[in-house]
Amino acid sequence: MALCFLATVSRQQPSHHYGLESPVFLSYFVFLHVGMNAAVRAVVRMGIYVGAKVYFIHEGYQGMVDGGDNIKEASWESVSSMLQVGGTVIGSARCKDFRTHEGRLRAALNLVQRGITNLCVIGGDGSLTGANLFREEWSGLLDELVQSEASQIHSALHIVGMVGSIDNDFCGTDMTIGTDSALHRIIEVVDAIMTTAQSHQRTFVLEVMGRHCGYLALVSALACGADWVLIPEMPPKDGWEEQMCNKLSESRLRGSRLNIIIVAEGATDRHGNPISSNAVKDLVVRCLGFDTRVTILGHVQRGGTPSAFDRILASRMGVEAVLALLEASPGTPACVVSLCGNQAVRLPLMECVQMTQEVQKAMDEKRFEDAVRLRGRSFENNLNTYKLLSHRKIDSELPHSSFNVAVLNVGAPAAGMNAAVRSAVRVGITEGHTMFAVSDGFEGFCKGQIKEIKWGDVGGWTGQGGSLLGTKRTLPAKHIDKIAEQMRIHNINALLVIGGFEAYLGLMELQAARSKHAEFCVPMVMVPATVSNNIPGSDLSIGADTALNAITDTCDRIKQSASGTKRRVFIIETMGGYCGYLATVGALAAGADAAYIYEEPFDIRDLQSNVEHLTEKMKTSIQRGLVLRNENCSVNYTTDFIYQLYSEEGKGVFDCRKNVLGHMQQGGSPSPFDRNFGTKISAKAMQWISKKLKECYREGHVFANTEDSACLLGMRRRALVFQPVIQLKDETDFVHRIPKEQWWLRLRPLMKILAKYKTSYDVSDSGQLEHIIRLRTKDISAI
Repeated sequence: MALCFLATVSRQQPSHHYGLESPVFLSYFVFLHVGMNAAVRAVVRMGIYVGAKVYFIHEGYQGMVDGGDNIKEASWESVSSMLQVGGTVIGSARCKDFRTHEGRLRAALNLVQRGITNLCVIGGDGSLTGANLFREEWSGLLDELVQSEASQIHSALHIVGMVGSIDNDFCGTDMTIGTDSALHRIIEVVDAIMTTAQSHQRTFVLEVMGRHCGYLALVSALACGADWVLIPEMPPKDGWEEQMCNKLSESRLRGSRLNIIIVAEGATDRHGNPISSNAVKDLVVRCLGFDTRVTILGHVQRGGTPSAFDRILASRMGVEAVLALLEASPGTPACVVSLCGNQAVRLPLMECVQMTQEVQKAMDEKRFEDAVRLRGRSFENNLNTYKLLSHRKIDSELPHSSFNVAVLNVGAPAAGMNAAVRSAVRVGITEGHTMFAVSDGFEGFCKGQIKEIKWGDVGGWTGQGGSLLGTKRTLPAKHIDKIAEQMRIHNINALLVIGGFEAYLGLMELQAARSKHAEFCVPMVMVPATVSNNIPGSDLSIGADTALNAITDTCDRIKQSASGTKRRVFIIETMGGYCGYLATVGALAAGADAAYIYEEPFDIRDLQSNVEHLTEKMKTSIQRGLVLRNENCSVNYTTDFIYQLYSEEGKGVFDCRKNVLGHMQQGGSPSPFDRNFGTKISAKAMQWISKKLKECYREGHVFANTEDSACLLGMRRRALVFQPVIQLKDETDFVHRIPKEQWWLRLRPLMKILAKYKTSYDVSDSGQLEHIIRLRTKDISAI
């Protein structure tokens, strides 16, 4: 039921860098696993990197109780193919024995015999609670074993947890390992079903997992624009049947040819009565006569290839778990490694378990608002956004507003742009504004390609790739007079710009033009959307996750093609301009041996070192290599040059192939993350516009000329933050179109360590132990 990593440590004061030369000594690391193989790989390789022996415990806690051949030493090569494999390659089993004192005593004996005193557990709250109980009983168990010498040497058991659960039902972390992959499986099915539903004018009821937590159902509903969702945390009010049928009927009257209803398996009404997917189907057929089908996804959600997000999350969490154990002392409480925004944090394990149990207690007592709040900021914001977007108010219920708001896409297309536009339009209409869509970016703006866009016009947009509005890279400076004229003709009172670096530059140009054109003295906000993820002021951009999944999927297939031929190295070129985000994070997700980027200069000696490294690798059982190269990493060391160099220097040892991924990274359906991120960030941007319009409305018109009236909304570590674009100038390298500081560069040493390079790892920014209550109060503005 868990993944366990255990170690005995000879302790010294932790340094800010760990390397092979670091004075940290460890003797044993052990695992038992439920969840993501990427986490196993990361902890095994980080453990070996710091000089440890590593062992697997097969079949979970049962293997720890039984001992013997269930506990085997792991090698570097033994985890080489784990990244792309779902489930757990070392097995897992429910263990009744571990729930008994006698079973835990046998487990303690097996650990003591091998000198194991540190435990890393990947599992749900049950697995983590069991591990903590084991820790609390440890000294007593040792006394029972009557091994005084062992009792002195192994007097304390240290525990670090990582949460592996597709339900995302553990408090204290925004995402658990496995959740994003489950969302991929659900959205793949939903997208496929929507095509047949549209053809036959059908209603589909989809049942997804979530007996006690509705996260999968809720986020799936957001990501596909479902008409109705039923989750345990938000039982529908009495009379919901009529309300749902009315909404489905109104949707058909507006021209929709399909309806999607998503039901969590644990959904109930206000009185605790279960609501099954078949009951919902019967209701729709009886009341509306619609052709209705039920699809129960079941264990499809647990299988398949891990997503890029899950691989990166699990790798980061695995390394963080090793660092937490290295720094643990006898008085250190058991902790769980969590994700908060874009940052790793450590929280007391039992605080998180108790909070998770409080959620269930609140639901049992029908305190549903408390349950939603206790679920955490991510769940609460998802629910609020869904409520905002899914139910269209009648005109009499809408707030009165005379404001016109325009939305446009600028720059290269990015998957998730359409979800962002849909969200902006519907939130804007809900706020009472008249929404206008601008086609083809600033180029279309100056030509007057502007039209009003209604609620129903953006139906079904969330799952479509590219930009349905059309987008161009044209900047506004050359057409500033014509754009100002169009602003005046259509009486535009606010602008929402969704796009990449051109959108960022364009917003700066519009703000600079305020001195000459009063039409631009209106609230303006930009939402970052680019596969390159190169926008200053934001750690993440809409579209980057979809591109990463395209890169990862391609690399998986390429590596698989080498399984038969052996001794082959692939050189893969990625997009990104001068930004090495896709190359670096793609390399981490795909398990690459090297990634060449502009931000980290390299020369012929580095290339030679990489060739030698691959030559040594070919002597092991892993007889394939993968090298990623950012398209603009070097003027002279081109993809062709690197391919020819590797081919010549590796002659007789390995052969080479090259692949330029090109625009396939910009295409395809948006990933669940990009749909969700685009939806929520755009909704927040529109709410900011509404607030600014009220603040800036004076004497019958809008006038906004302050720095903070032209902002970029970006993810900064833990929160979504509005930042005046003028203040981001100093953070920008305009020549190379990248931020001067980029958070993901801290992942490069991790990528190199997991590829078996000797390097140092900076832990100055690693997670520190916090408390879950303080964490929530610090992050009230987060996404």
